[in-house]
Amino acid sequence: MNHNSASLGDPQAQSTYRKITLRLIPFLFLCYVFAFLDRINIGIAQLDMKQDVGFSDLTYSIGAGIFFVGYVLMEVPSNLLLARIGVKRTFSRIMILWGLIAAATAFVTLPAHLYTIRFLLGLAEAGLYPGVIFYLTRWYPVERRAKVIAIFTCATGIAGLLGGPLSGWLMTHFDGAHGMQGWQWMFIVEGLPATVLGILAIFYLDNGPQEARWLSDGEKALVSRDLHRSSAVSETHSEHTFGRALTDFRVYVMGFVWFTQIAGVFAIGFWLPTLIKSSGVSSPLEIGCYSAIPYFVSWVALIALNRHSDHTMERRWHCALAMLCGAAGLFAAGLINGNLVLSLVALSVATAGILAPNPLIWAISTDYIRGSGAAGGIAVINCVGLLGGFVSPMIIGSIKTLTNSMAGGLGAISLLMVLGAIAAIVFAPRTSSAPLAAPADGGARAADDAAPASAAV
Repeated sequence: MNHNSASLGDPQAQSTYRKITLRLIPFLFLCYVFAFLDRINIGIAQLDMKQDVGFSDLTYSIGAGIFFVGYVLMEVPSNLLLARIGVKRTFSRIMILWGLIAAATAFVTLPAHLYTIRFLLGLAEAGLYPGVIFYLTRWYPVERRAKVIAIFTCATGIAGLLGGPLSGWLMTHFDGAHGMQGWQWMFIVEGLPATVLGILAIFYLDNGPQEARWLSDGEKALVSRDLHRSSAVSETHSEHTFGRALTDFRVYVMGFVWFTQIAGVFAIGFWLPTLIKSSGVSSPLEIGCYSAIPYFVSWVALIALNRHSDHTMERRWHCALAMLCGAAGLFAAGLINGNLVLSLVALSVATAGILAPNPLIWAISTDYIRGSGAAGGIAVINCVGLLGGFVSPMIIGSIKTLTNSMAGGLGAISLLMVLGAIAAIVFAPRTSSAPLAAPADGGARAADDAAPASAAV
């Protein structure tokens, strides 16, 4: 095919992919906003919930983390089912169930209730994020994926940006309404929209470009050619079956990198309100508003980092250097006590460094894992990675219970992220596509031969 069809400067390609993005990304974005919000809103709820129902920090940590046990158990089956029955049915089932279960968190009164609800929430939500990543590989060639995954992943930042103030407002203004606590209303109001989105998904989403009535035949042909070229561009990245993905060392390397990042994501997601409270802020509404600041910074960093990575087609150094910044910010946040401004600066650096490189992990992974085993291979990476969501609150909660301090737990998570950054540099697969713009001297250069200095973090 004409190489220009894959170029960011080609008008027909630009128009086609803009249409696809405007059709798919806002809906998927909204779905993931509620997904991430329903995972982390327990961080705001626990400010009052622990006292109302008598939960300790360790009980809360187990409840927060056990979500990921259910998620990991259901992850691979959910993604394999997606490849078989299609996106519409899979996403609809996921969102309807998780919305109902998330709302039911309002009625927990015992630790066993919390553990059960969070485990079931993990089972229900399993497959959404890797399912979306796999789904996007059916619409976008490799050189366009980091940016579009970054736009989608901005949902985590938006969930934090809007979810903190919203959760704080619900807890404050609905407290006592109809005999229920504010945190109970928060779970109900933030959980049920996912069920509505699940019903809409069956009517709105298409399983792939060839089913999309809103694309012309010419646009479908362009996307098909781009995807064919994208899947065949690499001489070193061969096709994966699910069995091969299960035995591929680099699949587990990317799983480990994702593991360290997820540990950081939920160190922020579950404990950010507590860190802000320890700086002298007591009102749930104020804590929620201050919580929005680090997520806003992460949103800006995420777009800038991934746009630059797409332009240079360099992934590993962009990813690793951002992770190191996140580790430094998280470590500093654990040492700062009582100073709100310094805490917010450290937390902003941490949140940006933790959330911004996540699309790059998936851009590397989806470029490497191709063929019939792509859905299962992506699910394997996410399974390994999401164990970090269980380990992270357990580490931090246990150390906090023993020492009455966040410093040790956050330091341990920071060390994990440093190890993940090293793994990304040394062992991660190289990006296979050349940069979209050829060097001025006309010579070809390998995408991952770019110097570390080119990774603008």
